[in-house]
Amino acid sequence: MKTRVWILAAAVAVTVAAVFLLPAIPQSEAYHNFADRRTLLGIPNCLNVLSNAPFLLIGLAGMAVVERSERRLFLDARERWPYFVFFAGVALTAFGSAWYHLQPNDGTLVWDRIPMTLGFMALVAALVAERISAPAGLALLGPLVIGGIASVLYWRATQARGHGDLRPYAIAQFGALLVLLLILALFPARYTRGVDFVVSLAFYGVAKIFEATDKAVFEFGHFVSGHTMKHLFAALSAYWIFRMLRLRAPARV
Repeated sequence: MKTRVWILAAAVAVTVAAVFLLPAIPQSEAYHNFADRRTLLGIPNCLNVLSNAPFLLIGLAGMAVVERSERRLFLDARERWPYFVFFAGVALTAFGSAWYHLQPNDGTLVWDRIPMTLGFMALVAALVAERISAPAGLALLGPLVIGGIASVLYWRATQARGHGDLRPYAIAQFGALLVLLLILALFPARYTRGVDFVVSLAFYGVAKIFEATDKAVFEFGHFVSGHTMKHLFAALSAYWIFRMLRLRAPARV
C-alpha cells in the first residue's frame, strides 16, 4: 500500500511540476463564441442554457440518495461526504452554466467553472476515501475543494490583468482525471462495479470531444451544437456515478 501511495504522490508531483514549467496558458479570445446562438422560447442561446437541466436533476437525486442511504451504500459512513459534495457541485453546475450561457463572458464563466471544480475535487476525495483511506479522503476533501476554487479565481485575476493563465485550472480538471485513473489502476476496489468509474470518465472524455467540435457538430444539420452535446454527455458522466452507487455492493474478499 505504501509503495502505491508513493507512486501516486510522485505522479501527481511530476504532473504539477510539468504543467508549471509550461508558459502561461491564456484563455482563447474566441472561447465565448459558441456555434448555436439561437434564441428560442425567448431564451438567448437556448439549447446551451436548457441542456444544463440534467445536472440539477442528477445532482439533487444524488445528494438525496447519498444523505439518506449511507449505511446501505458505504462500508464506512464517512465515505458519503465527498460524494455529497460531488453531487452538490453537479447541481450547482446547472445554475452556473445556465447563467454563463445566458450571458457568455469572463465574469459569468467563473460561476460556471467553480461548481465543476467542486465535482472534480470531491470525486478525487471520494475515490481516495474508498480505495485508500476514509480518513485520508475526508482530510483531503477541504483542501482539494479550496484548491479547485482557487484555480478558477487565479485564472479570473490574471485574466483581468490581461494575461490570463489557465494552468492551475487545467491541473484541477485534467489533473483530477489523471489521479482518478491512477487510483483506479493502483488500488483494489472495496465495492463492485468499479468499471462504472471508467465508463463515467469515458463519457466525460466524449463530452470534451463534443466541446472541441462545437461548430462542426452544429454545421451538421444545424439542429444541435457540440457544446449542447457536451452538457448532455457530462451529465451522463455524473449520472453513471449515481447509477454506480445505487447498484454496487461490497466486494467479496
